[in-house]
Amino acid sequence: MYKYIIILLALINASCAKQSAPVHTDTFYQGTKQISLLDNKGNRLSIGSISFSSKAETIDYQIHLKHKLFKDYFLSMKEMKCLEGPELWCHLAYPYNNPRKITETDFTWLAHDLLFMYKKSSEFGANFYNGIYYDFKLTSDKLIGTAMALDLNLLAAPPEDQTQAPITVHDIDELELTNRWLPVIEIK
Repeated sequence: MYKYIIILLALINASCAKQSAPVHTDTFYQGTKQISLLDNKGNRLSIGSISFSSKAETIDYQIHLKHKLFKDYFLSMKEMKCLEGPELWCHLAYPYNNPRKITETDFTWLAHDLLFMYKKSSEFGANFYNGIYYDFKLTSDKLIGTAMALDLNLLAAPPEDQTQAPITVHDIDELELTNRWLPVIEIK
């Protein structure tokens, strides 16, 4: 009986492996890709580009945002660059040391470079509790980041060890994506 269960599990595993599309990471992390935010209606807003260069086990990257798309706001004694829409979507550059390196499975530093804060344009000041952290996954031909809730007050002081990314899975929470203007980021 155990023999049949093992054979059945092996067949299911083989079937699942055939269905998933292969990810060609050797070619994905070469050259320049576009960075787009997708709104909750499926509309795309191209906000910049990212250049990749592979070195051994790590991949270096450099982000180039289209700053002309962002409007200047002075919120809570801090200058911010924000996209205007149903909400203000303000980019918050990670303020501490960032090596700008990722691996084929760890996109933590990239997520730190693409932090945002949202607010209603009618609200006064900034509420750093309304932070957005994009949790990235690699698909067959693109990186997809899903918006997660993050209290950006976590970054008010520099981390003790600046070689380690301070935001971890324990700091982010799920978000009701339909309630946010730009719940997805795509690098393709």
